[in-house]
Amino acid sequence: MHSQENPKVVSYRDLSAWKAAKALAVEVYRAVNVAAVRNDFALVDQLRRAAISVPSNIAEGAGRGTNQDALRFLYIARGSLCELRTQVEVMQEVGLLDARICESLLGRAEEAGRLLGGLVRFRASRREGAAEPATAAGTSAPSFRPSEPRAKT
Repeated sequence: MHSQENPKVVSYRDLSAWKAAKALAVEVYRAVNVAAVRNDFALVDQLRRAAISVPSNIAEGAGRGTNQDALRFLYIARGSLCELRTQVEVMQEVGLLDARICESLLGRAEEAGRLLGGLVRFRASRREGAAEPATAAGTSAPSFRPSEPRAKT
């Protein structure tokens, strides 16, 4: 993010959404380091990938340089967060993780989701109100919004 947008935010590391997502990823890594879960290599790997994907995509989007790219990566982060929530719920239902740990993870995920949603709304409002700068190739980045139907000629 640019320092003109918010004087307190000069890097993705200053974003509350990134901080919450990173804390969630750290808690996930610690939670799955218990014997009952460690043996389910596929699930642990998938859970870790989803967890680390959230703050990583927030950071990558912020580093891309355009609002549209940042927004696209925020949507990816949001998808990874939903994936993570689902995996934690499955682990809880099958008894792989203690209910208290799952509730803690889901609570952190909820908070990260709220902050991420606010960041998405902020970025989306900027997309609505201002033209995107051109990319190095001279064209704008692809839009991920549904396009208007074209009239037949």
